Amino acid sequence: MISTNGITLRFGKRALFEDVNVKFTPGNCYGIIGANGAGKSTFLKILSGEIDPSKGEVVVSTGERIAVLKQDHFEFEEFDVLKTVIMGHSRLYEIMVEKDALYAKPDFNEEDGMKAADLEAEFAEMNGWQAEAEAAELLMGLGIPKEYHDRKMKELEGSEKVRILLAQALFGHPHILLLDEPTNHLDLQSINWLENFLYNFESTVLVVSHDRHFLNKVCTHIVDIDFGKVQLFVGNYDFWYESSQLALKLMRDANKKKEDKIAELQSFIQRFSSNASKAKQATSRKKQLDKLTLDDIRPSSRKYPYIAFTPDREAGNNLLTVEGLTKTIDGEKVLDNVSFIVDRGDKVAFVGPNGLAKTTLLKILMGEMEADSGEFSWGVTTSQTYLPKDNSAYFDTNLSLVDWLRQFSKDPDESFVRGFLGRMLFSGEESLKSANVLSGGEKVRCMLSRMMLSGANVLLLDEPTNHLDLESITALNNGLTQFDGTILFVSQDHQFVQTIANRIIEITPKGIIDRKMEYDEYLENEHVRALLENMYSDTP
Repeated sequence: MISTNGITLRFGKRALFEDVNVKFTPGNCYGIIGANGAGKSTFLKILSGEIDPSKGEVVVSTGERIAVLKQDHFEFEEFDVLKTVIMGHSRLYEIMVEKDALYAKPDFNEEDGMKAADLEAEFAEMNGWQAEAEAAELLMGLGIPKEYHDRKMKELEGSEKVRILLAQALFGHPHILLLDEPTNHLDLQSINWLENFLYNFESTVLVVSHDRHFLNKVCTHIVDIDFGKVQLFVGNYDFWYESSQLALKLMRDANKKKEDKIAELQSFIQRFSSNASKAKQATSRKKQLDKLTLDDIRPSSRKYPYIAFTPDREAGNNLLTVEGLTKTIDGEKVLDNVSFIVDRGDKVAFVGPNGLAKTTLLKILMGEMEADSGEFSWGVTTSQTYLPKDNSAYFDTNLSLVDWLRQFSKDPDESFVRGFLGRMLFSGEESLKSANVLSGGEKVRCMLSRMMLSGANVLLLDEPTNHLDLESITALNNGLTQFDGTILFVSQDHQFVQTIANRIIEITPKGIIDRKMEYDEYLENEHVRALLENMYSDTP
C-alpha cells in the first residue's frame, strides 16, 4: 500500500498540491486525470521519490517495492535488452552482478564461497532462476521478438525502447506500479496485451493516460487532480465523466424535487455498477457505488471546448471513388492498387500497422501528394476539410490567434472570431498571443476551429487526438459522433474509432480489408479469421 500524508508542493507562491491525503490499496488500478498542467506526472514523481514535496510525506508499506516506467529512453544504451528489463528489479540485478563478479575471481576463496551461497539463497527466494524467462515473456507480449533480446538498447528504434522500458517496469511483480502514459508508441495489439496484464495484476497500479478505452478497461478508481486537490472516485473514466455531467445537470435543475434527483442518481448507478473493470473488484465496487449519495457526486470544474461541425450543404450520393491507387516512398510500396467507394454518411476509419500508408492515402485524397498510378474523384456536391498529422506549416507566422483564424472565416468581424476562439478555450488575452508559440494541443484546437469554419460536408482527419487532453478528446469525439456528413479518419484511439466509425478499411501489404461494421465487431471478426487461417495453415 502507498499513501500520502499532508502532501504539499509549492513553486514560489503557487501551490500545485495542498495538503493531499490519499490512500492507494493493493488490487486496484487508479487512473490519474486532470487538465494539462494540473500536475499528474509531478504527482507520480512525488510518489516515486523523484521529487520531494514542500511539506508532508509519502508512506509505503514495509518491504514493498515500487516500479516506475522510465521516461529517459537513452539511459540504458550500452545494456542488452534482456538485462535492461531485469534491471527493473534493482536488488535482483545487483545480486546477479555480484554473483558473476565473485565467480569470475581468479583467487576465489572460502569467504567468497560463503558470500556466494548467501547470494544464491536470496536469488532463489526472488525466483531469480526464472528471471530471464519472465523478462523474455514480457518482451514478446509487448511485440519485441526473441532475436532482439540480446541486442544493445542503442541498436533499437525509439518506439521499441519504450516497450522495453515498459517491460522493465512490469518485471518482477512489483508491489506498486507507477505508469506515465504507458500506451504511447504501442500498437493496438500491444495495448490489448497490457490491458490484459494489468487486468490480472494483483498489486497497486497508478497510471496517467489520455487513452479513454485503456482507462475504462483497467481502472477500478479515478484520481482527479483539480485546483490543487486530489479526489478519489470509484469506477472507471466513463463513470467519472458521466457522473460529473449528471452532477452538473442536477445542480442546474434547481426546481427539481430531491426525490426525482435521487431516482435519477439510482438509475445512473444501476446502469454502471455492473460494468466492473476487474471481475475480482465487481462486488466491492458495486457496494461502494450503491452507497453513493447526491452529495458524493460533484460537477467537474474542467472546461470542454465546443466542437460541432455544420456543413453548408448536403452532399449527394456520388461522394468519392478511388481506383487502383499505388504509391512507393523511399523504395517502400505503401499503397498497392487501393480501390474503394465511399457513400454519403460513411464514417470510415483507416486502420493497419503502417502509419505512413494511411497518412499517404489522406494526402493523396486532399491533393497534397500524387499517386504513382490510379485515380480518384470527389462528387461535385462535396467539399472537404483536412486535419493533417503534421500541422506545423500552418503556424509558421507571427499573426495573433484572432488574425490567424480570421484568414479562414467567412465573417471577418473581430467579435465573431473572438467568440469562436472563446468556445475553443482561447479567451481574453489568450486570443492575442502569437500563433507560432502555441503548444501541440492548442494548435490542434486551432486547426479544428479552421475545419468548423469551412462548412465542409466531408472531414478528413489524421490522428486528430494527438496532443489533445482528455477534455478536448471527449469534445471532439462527441462532435464527430453527432456530425451527419462523411468522415475519413485515422486514429490509434480505440474508443474514438469504436464510437465514430461505421466502416473499417484496413490497409495491409496484400491490399485492403473493407468492412461495414463497428470497430470492436471488426476486431472480433478479424481475430476469428486469423485463428482459422492459422488453423488451416498448420493442417498438413
